[in-house]
Amino acid sequence: MCDFMVIASGRSQRQVAAIAEHLRELLKPQMAEGPSIEGLPEGDWVLVDAGDVIVHLFRPEVRAYYRLESMWGLETPSMPTTAGLVDDTASVSTEGD
Repeated sequence: MCDFMVIASGRSQRQVAAIAEHLRELLKPQMAEGPSIEGLPEGDWVLVDAGDVIVHLFRPEVRAYYRLESMWGLETPSMPTTAGLVDDTASVSTEGD
């Protein structure tokens, strides 16, 4: 079905739809027909099918109701945390390579 699945939330229907539209514009040049998008008019749960990657975009209430993460035994905290996030401010040395 897909190699990767991304589950994300927007704060409102408008923000969820805007994120999906932005993904469409970013993916268009990389895909012959562009990604398939479902649920865009409602903006509650939008699915972006980018081939090997499926992106689920939710309003917080809808994400809490469907709890897709629990289908794979993954539980997410109710409040976002920074635990486990990559520190993109760290410098990487390439000396000696």
